[in-house]
Amino acid sequence: MNAWNAVESAEFRGPLDVTRAATAVLDAQDVVIGWSPAARQLLGYPPEEVLGRPLRTFLPAAEAAGRAGAGRPPEASLSGIEVRTARHRDGRLLEVALTSCRLTTPESGTGVPARIVVAAPLAEQQLWESQQSMLGGLATQSPVGLGIYDTDLRLTWGNAAFIREIGLPLKDFLGVRAEALYPGGEFVTEGYPRTLDGVMQQVLDTGEPVLDLHFVGQQPSEPGPEHVWSCSYYRLLDARGQVIGVCEDAFDITDRYRAQRRLNLLVAAGRRIGTTLDMTVTAREMTEVAVPDFSSLVAVDLVESVLAGEEPGARDGALPALVRVATRSAGDPPDASPHDPYRLAYPPGSLPYRSLSSGGMVRGESTMVVPLRAGGDAMGLVTFTREEEPAFFDKGEIALADELVTRTAVSLDNARRFAREHTAALTLQRNLLPQHLPEQSAVDLAYRYLPSDDRAGVGGDWFDVIGLSGTRVGLVVGDVVGHGLEAAATMGRLRTTVRALAQLDLSPDELLSRLDDLVGQSADAGPDDVATGVTCLYAVYDPVSRRCTMARAGHLPPAVVDPEGGLSFPELPAGPPLGLGGLPFESLEIELPVGSLIALFTDGLVETRDRDVERGLRLLGRVLTDHDRPLDELCDRALAELLPDGPGADDSALLLVRTRELGVRQVTAWELPAEPAAVGRARELATRQLREWGLPELTYTTELAVSELVTNAIRHASGPLHLRLLRDRTLLTEVSDTGHTSPHLRHAASDDEGGRGLFIVAQLVQRWGTRYTPYGKTIWTEQAFPPDYPGAPRTGG
Repeated sequence: MNAWNAVESAEFRGPLDVTRAATAVLDAQDVVIGWSPAARQLLGYPPEEVLGRPLRTFLPAAEAAGRAGAGRPPEASLSGIEVRTARHRDGRLLEVALTSCRLTTPESGTGVPARIVVAAPLAEQQLWESQQSMLGGLATQSPVGLGIYDTDLRLTWGNAAFIREIGLPLKDFLGVRAEALYPGGEFVTEGYPRTLDGVMQQVLDTGEPVLDLHFVGQQPSEPGPEHVWSCSYYRLLDARGQVIGVCEDAFDITDRYRAQRRLNLLVAAGRRIGTTLDMTVTAREMTEVAVPDFSSLVAVDLVESVLAGEEPGARDGALPALVRVATRSAGDPPDASPHDPYRLAYPPGSLPYRSLSSGGMVRGESTMVVPLRAGGDAMGLVTFTREEEPAFFDKGEIALADELVTRTAVSLDNARRFAREHTAALTLQRNLLPQHLPEQSAVDLAYRYLPSDDRAGVGGDWFDVIGLSGTRVGLVVGDVVGHGLEAAATMGRLRTTVRALAQLDLSPDELLSRLDDLVGQSADAGPDDVATGVTCLYAVYDPVSRRCTMARAGHLPPAVVDPEGGLSFPELPAGPPLGLGGLPFESLEIELPVGSLIALFTDGLVETRDRDVERGLRLLGRVLTDHDRPLDELCDRALAELLPDGPGADDSALLLVRTRELGVRQVTAWELPAEPAAVGRARELATRQLREWGLPELTYTTELAVSELVTNAIRHASGPLHLRLLRDRTLLTEVSDTGHTSPHLRHAASDDEGGRGLFIVAQLVQRWGTRYTPYGKTIWTEQAFPPDYPGAPRTGG
């Protein structure tokens, strides 16, 4: 009974109800002949003091009351009810609401009941009338639809808003079930029944009210477009506490619901569009966001030049060619495979043609074409098509489509700029890396280079093989921090610098020291120079001595596999990355048997997002231990094992070399004393060796070179001299001494007694140079074989 008690406490009968108000019965002369207990309670007069007395005893005349009524008018009307001032038995004045009802004609006699006067405190009457006004407003003025259903869920009453929504007179649908009023509608709020009958029956059964359930259906007075209502339900009880039905409060929130859906769509667009720098993926993401919540079909067409990273401007005034890169319809499964891009042309007069021509949005009955624009010319078009009702796009949806397309255009433009830079960086990188490594007498070689994936961009890894004097070979691999054009340009600069320093025949540690100085100077010139922190490994292999000298600057050590299959990673002193400075670089020299395998690589090959370096080195070592296979096959197997899914987040470079040896039939060396007689002896030895090799045509030039080099060594150095001839792809002549000063090529004056010999030698030989060693220097010359000479034999024995 609690619910009914609450209703009783609201006093819906009203303060002037005769059953509860202060009541006085008057005769024709306004003499009190009847007095209720409520009147005694309100005014304090017992019946014996008021019966038989005139009305003015407790209700003064209007004029007198006005003088005593705190300035208010003596008489006023409150909804047809008089406002009067009454006098309490104790003398107090009370403002009351008063009304009367005539019982007989004015000619009635004394003592005969003529009328009834009822009164109540004015404040109580005003409060009750406010409550009545509220109830009337709910019934006639409230925008919230109110409906009452009985226990069979049949409509028994509806307020004005409810009737307007139905669009028929109330009598025409009284007794109709809710399901019949809104066929096909359903609740979309999770955790509740989907149907009107189900929700109202739950409220009847449990007594628990439900609030703000969202119901989607067609408005009975306007079938077609779907509306959304916020509905609340609570159970109704009679005076005995028996359930008599359920009340429904419903408010149309279609506009708010659509605005929320649009906001949700924009939030989804911000989260899901532009997750990659791939233009086709970005276009596909846009279609996935828009279908089916916004449109039944979405197609994205891009200008063909945009896909190549170029600017989208039209050429020669003609409309640019379009490529369909993404399309999606409401019937496609969520995991539908994307189609391959294809070219298409729209006929003149079509909506896409008109949009591309005008550069603006174009709408049809159920189609809207919006240009993809990011500041300049249109990069393409997005076509939205609806198949369900309503097919038209309203003003809010047009603004939403424009916002979706704008966000997509920004992401596409970022992807286009990245594609352009990526293509430029990749082209620069490929041009800066060796296109073809010439064959070397010292080693067999193979290499692979795999640029990073599109997410990271082109990096700055590089490798090189450099032919050095004395048939030696320089092996280099390096890694520039960062990605993009700057990293590729820095890589090319460093590779060129390494090649230039290598031609000076510097030892690996000395070459890295010089390179470190240059990188440090570059970093000082610009604090953001990406060359800072570059890693590099440089090794020199001599096929005559079979010794390999190597040094590294923060790079991973090489992998070495001997002819028996033994794997090792030489413990090279690490050295700091280039550009940091502070620590010296140190070289390590090892002797390698013929047929040893050396692998130089960058960290992108062995380290990935889900694999650490140690595991990557183990995988690489497992591939290399099968060393007897061809080098190209080993390269392919290494990439397949270490990068099975293709390019990773960093560039990957791998250089494999298998060592050779120059045999005794290709190398001859002599030791000579540092005295003038050694010059003739050196010429004799060289001439005899050339005859044995079948190279008499080179005797004159070789004798001249030997004479000049040995003479300079005797004149400017001390200790024993060494003469060495090497027959490789060219004829190499070397003279070594203990001095550290190198002769300089110059033009001798007419009165100079010397200085012409080296100049003459330089004109006759193909190349010449100086190589420093820990014990002195070596001056060498190189001569090409005669055209009919069969060439040097294969090395290795």
